[in-house]
Amino acid sequence: MKSKRISFGQGKGSITHNNRTFIANNVDKKRIADNITFISKPIGEVYEELFGGAVERYNARQKRNDRKIHGTYYEHLFHCKPSNSVITATDKRKSFYEDVVQIGRMEDSGYGTEDFRLVADCLTEYMNGFQKRNPNFHVFNAVLHMDEATPHLHIDYIPIGHYKRGMYIQNGIAQALKEMGYGDGKQAIARWREKEVEVLNEICHRHGIEPLPPEKAHGTLEVSEYKEQRRKAEQLAVENEKSQSELDALNGELKTATEKKVKIVEIDNIETKKSRFSKNKISLSEEDFQNLTDFAKKQVASVKNTKKLKSKNAELLQKVTDLEVQVKFLTAELNKYKQPATFSREQLKKSAEKVAELEQLKSKYRRAIEFINSRALATEFEIYKDNRKNNVLE
Repeated sequence: MKSKRISFGQGKGSITHNNRTFIANNVDKKRIADNITFISKPIGEVYEELFGGAVERYNARQKRNDRKIHGTYYEHLFHCKPSNSVITATDKRKSFYEDVVQIGRMEDSGYGTEDFRLVADCLTEYMNGFQKRNPNFHVFNAVLHMDEATPHLHIDYIPIGHYKRGMYIQNGIAQALKEMGYGDGKQAIARWREKEVEVLNEICHRHGIEPLPPEKAHGTLEVSEYKEQRRKAEQLAVENEKSQSELDALNGELKTATEKKVKIVEIDNIETKKSRFSKNKISLSEEDFQNLTDFAKKQVASVKNTKKLKSKNAELLQKVTDLEVQVKFLTAELNKYKQPATFSREQLKKSAEKVAELEQLKSKYRRAIEFINSRALATEFEIYKDNRKNNVLE
């Protein structure tokens, strides 16, 4: 029986990405047609279907106009028009929730592997029973992505709870979980996920797959662990933004220096005449004299700018080379975690942090290379790296 890692975690919640209204760089456009859309309904229409009647009943009971809900229930909660991205209300309610489910990894189940279609069949079977198992999670969008590295599901749903006070039916994940039998408290969502993973495991077994324990998602972490992970993620984001600002500033200086390079004046077109008063002097028109003077001033400025440009180019090449070294080092470190072995919780966390750091570095490196190519510095960059490698830099 084949062993595969299960991944079950909370997604970002972007319907435009899920439905390919927006196409990211990691999507194979030729395979978009292979995606399976189980359901796709506009979130605004779904909110009206679910809560429109409840709003009318609630308003009919109110004697005071200021207590009535004006507009749609969605606008009442989130103070904006329906959005294809998750919106969080002041009371922490989210406009919808998303779970991303995957079986296997790129190495054992990715596009081109023997099990690519097998894991897709398992995920399809899992999705077909999702709504029946979870009657209080109203699924309005669900897509199986077949056009990325590994098949995976995006399931988007609105949690429904029933209440005695206020509207009789509302968006409420705690009440939805309670009504489905997962109890109260912060661990209710963890208990629900465990049950869903059990269902996924059963499906895998029927298809000849031995499921390994799911990777930790922030939805299943303890509160203290989640806060620490979030703190580290925010710190990485700040560091990345700072590095990007430095690169943008350098790019701006390079652009300014480049734009100041002087166009050579056609000196041959200046007409000169011998002076009537001296054999060693010539005369020229006032306009030509001014052009020649301007040209001389610009030549001086050009020399200064050229020196500055070379200095900035060298600085840029050094920064990009350092980035390349960091990317290679982190990649080598992460390769240790790809070996089949059992790692501790701390090792797995460290691996996840390094993956995030590597992605940040790769992104900066790609942008830097694009800028180098736009400035026709690719050859200089290769020479710079060779010189640095051979320790011949000044």
